[in-house]
Amino acid sequence: MIEKSTESNPSPTARGMGEALQNSDGKVNLAGGLNADGLNAGVPVPPCGGWQILVEVVLLVSLFFTYAGDAAPMVNEAHYLVKAKNFWDPAWCNKDMFVASGKVHTTFYTLFGWPTQYVSLETTAWIGRLLGWVMLAFGLQRLAWALFGRAFLSVAVAVMWIAGIEYGNLAGEWVVGGIEAKVPAYGLMLLALAQLVQRRWNWVWILLGTAAGFHVLSGGWAVVAAMGCWFATERKRADGVKLVTPALFIGGAISLFGLVPALAMSASTDPDQAAFAARIYSYYRIKHHLLPSDFHFAWYVRFGLLIAMMVSGALLYVSSDDRIRRLNWFALSSLGIAGLGLLVGLLPFVAPDLGAKLLRYYWFRLADAIVPLMVAVLAGRMLLDQRRGLWVTGVSLLLLAVSLSGYSAYRRCLLAVPPSVSNDLLGRDAGAAPEVQQQVYRDWLAVCDWARHSSGPDEVFLTPRHQQTFKWFAQRAEVVNWKDVPQDSTALLEWYRRFEEIFPTWIANRRTGNVRVSIRYSTLHEFRQKYAVRYMIVDRRVTGDNLPLVRIYPTGPDVNQTYAVYELP
Repeated sequence: MIEKSTESNPSPTARGMGEALQNSDGKVNLAGGLNADGLNAGVPVPPCGGWQILVEVVLLVSLFFTYAGDAAPMVNEAHYLVKAKNFWDPAWCNKDMFVASGKVHTTFYTLFGWPTQYVSLETTAWIGRLLGWVMLAFGLQRLAWALFGRAFLSVAVAVMWIAGIEYGNLAGEWVVGGIEAKVPAYGLMLLALAQLVQRRWNWVWILLGTAAGFHVLSGGWAVVAAMGCWFATERKRADGVKLVTPALFIGGAISLFGLVPALAMSASTDPDQAAFAARIYSYYRIKHHLLPSDFHFAWYVRFGLLIAMMVSGALLYVSSDDRIRRLNWFALSSLGIAGLGLLVGLLPFVAPDLGAKLLRYYWFRLADAIVPLMVAVLAGRMLLDQRRGLWVTGVSLLLLAVSLSGYSAYRRCLLAVPPSVSNDLLGRDAGAAPEVQQQVYRDWLAVCDWARHSSGPDEVFLTPRHQQTFKWFAQRAEVVNWKDVPQDSTALLEWYRRFEEIFPTWIANRRTGNVRVSIRYSTLHEFRQKYAVRYMIVDRRVTGDNLPLVRIYPTGPDVNQTYAVYELP
């Protein structure tokens, strides 16, 4: 079922990394299929030894750790792993609306969530990160070797890819960071691309189907882009590989592990409710990733620069390097998907309900990851080019990427708090000095520790607007928070109702509108009856210290400059 790699003009197999090969035209080929002038001559890539793969993977994982080895939780870990813990232990935080809502990423919860039964959430995050980074590293090593047949070039490609994603994305995508469902999906996608450039299409469909099983949107869009690549490179070849094969159906069957739970989220929802839920998701909660009119102009500029770099680099190599040409078609297909997303982004002006439903599919996610990857690959190709101008360009791009990614890592080390609790992310006192943010973080840990040890496991809390890690640290339910938006339509509507009720936009006080919970006795009494909530944690920077309620923390010897706990009337 799995076909061998074929090239249109095969040459003798290379016999080692340093061994020269002779073409019929007299040109000397270096191992990996490079002529003396630096151009690919179609020589099959030599096998890569197991020790070399291991060393490269270790180096890549070390790079990922240096770049993104922040203390847990990362931005989305507190969102994904609390869900995973409840998946394995349904009694844990079962009074939390988000935690108890429908589970979409069941493959991820099954394979990455089981450690929550034996170790802490933080340890689970590190186990997941290590596994996810190994998958990314192995996939990137295989892709770089399939393209170049050169040891350790994958490390240079990885640095440029990381920097390109962070500083050139259009809609906020990232790949190397904490652990969530899309990370193993991207690892499998890289493995699939290593097969794609070698025309091993059966493996492409199986690996991308497995990626969709982890994350249906990331893997699903990759399948569409691969079909675009197949159409451009295989359809008219005399020895072209067929599209419809058993492997395509095998991949489709595997993808059902991700597709079926996603479809179940809105299967029984009233159409009007589903439309309103889509509006909330696309125009209110996730618009910074989905709605083109919400993207800053600078985002378009930086992504446009990446596209220009990709196109100009591709023009140099696609005519002489079949493997880069195939990867380029995959990247162009991802751009085509993003282009359709821009057209869908016009629908809110004429058909807002339809636009909201279609925008939920993250049209820009794949291009955000693949365009920087293609730029990194082309820059890596320049590092092998014997034409001095192109070699200097490749070195310059590598040095720039090292500087940018190094600066990002240094900046996070200087801050010394998990990204999920940083002021810049949460929007409260953004840009505050590191020592200020570290003090706020210590106070947050202290109040969460109080909640965990001074309340029963079934307690529900009202929590501050500017936080997203209460369940992670306190392991107690909360009424609602901004980050934890459910996926199923019914729960999403309830989330919106709660958020608007708990954090109303007060016309009389615009400074605190949508920031703090009401302190009216009648309102708080209603919350206590409706949500079975006894305690309210407040940010004293917002509310001050003169609330007409009974404060139960901090008292006596307890000290907490930032947070306090009150009992509802």
